[in-house]
Amino acid sequence: MGDGDAIVARVHVDARRRARSTATNDAIEAAVRTFVLERKACVDDARAGALVDGDESDWKCEAGAFLRAQCDKVWVSDVEWLDGDEGKGRGTRRLLAWQCALTTRAYGLCEDGPGEEIGEGDEIATYTEWSLPCVDFEGAWESLIFDDDEVKTRLLRYATAALLFGERGVDAQLISWNRVVLLHGPPGTGKTTMCKALAQRLSIRFNHIYSSSVLVEVNAHSLFSRWFSESGKLVSKLFGKIQELLEDEDSLVFVLVDEVESLAAARRSAANGSEPSDAIRVVNALLTQLDALKSRPNAIVLTTSNITEAIDLAFVDRADIKCYIGPPGMRARYEILRSCVLELIRRDLVQGAEPMEFDDGVAKGCPVSLTLREAAEACDGLSGRALRKLPFLAYSTVGSTGRCSVEAYLRALVAQSAAEIADRHRLDTSTTAAA
Repeated sequence: MGDGDAIVARVHVDARRRARSTATNDAIEAAVRTFVLERKACVDDARAGALVDGDESDWKCEAGAFLRAQCDKVWVSDVEWLDGDEGKGRGTRRLLAWQCALTTRAYGLCEDGPGEEIGEGDEIATYTEWSLPCVDFEGAWESLIFDDDEVKTRLLRYATAALLFGERGVDAQLISWNRVVLLHGPPGTGKTTMCKALAQRLSIRFNHIYSSSVLVEVNAHSLFSRWFSESGKLVSKLFGKIQELLEDEDSLVFVLVDEVESLAAARRSAANGSEPSDAIRVVNALLTQLDALKSRPNAIVLTTSNITEAIDLAFVDRADIKCYIGPPGMRARYEILRSCVLELIRRDLVQGAEPMEFDDGVAKGCPVSLTLREAAEACDGLSGRALRKLPFLAYSTVGSTGRCSVEAYLRALVAQSAAEIADRHRLDTSTTAAA
């Protein structure tokens, strides 16, 4: 790769094995490294950018042919600039192979669906379990778009450091860390998706240390379905299962607790009720079980909350990192809608020129990009979840034949954005009047 002082970035390249591939991860990772060196490639710093953007001749070397046969995707998943300046690499910065410290990870996807555990006599599952990396979460990390790229970088680096400390056996009596993440903010901003995507990314990045990874999603509401001793049993049974998974030191276990503020709500409602003691014991038991996971170096707890003021302070104290995920700003709205338009163009549902990135389109006066910017401005206030629905709703008004120009589609997208905001305003007004 060249002299150490010439290396300016650590580049993470992921290679996804084909379902019927017989190659080992080690063989694929070695081929990726050889392929980059043989091509003397320029590696783009775009996080989801393809490693290879040349013509067919690029694949005619032995390593290239092997990768094409064994993998259905090879791409740059992350770039860490060693000079610490993440911003200056945005958009256009490219690196020659000898400037990179290359880290490669090969992986295959689990195609099995999630499993559920339903308590005796209950209709609601107490938890859902996924084997990682899985088909359900593939592409989720790349689909998350925020105004500040630092959000994803911060979470990934935190979790990587937390696992590294555990792997190296850092003395927890001297340096304290709980491996607990809290994402908070309004509904629909991608908190739960972020947790699942982060677990997926880490399961790939650490697959050379952990041979398997599991995500256990706790249904917090189901733990409070019974108040007379039964809830305590549910908590014990749930964490007994998690502890069993953690006994395998080669397995990385993620515990996801969505809407963790329900713990605080349960504690407050119990304190005001006629039978407060049992409910409080249940919440305390859950917090105690979370504390017990601290001693497990192969466990990470991921939590979300929609109601910041309702989060139990006893839990907040346990979270190492507390990250606010807010509604998308102008740049994020534009890039979310742009990613949707690009997908429709790739699928030949929309025909025409592709919109450019946020800054480039404006600077160059690209008509398609300027119209998309108008749509992004019109949907100010919508959550990321709502934004992802707009492209379909817009298409349903103009593209039923499967043939639609990008100009016509973007005009429909502008109109649909304005209509969605108006509908929500009317709904809010009627709700206020009824109250």
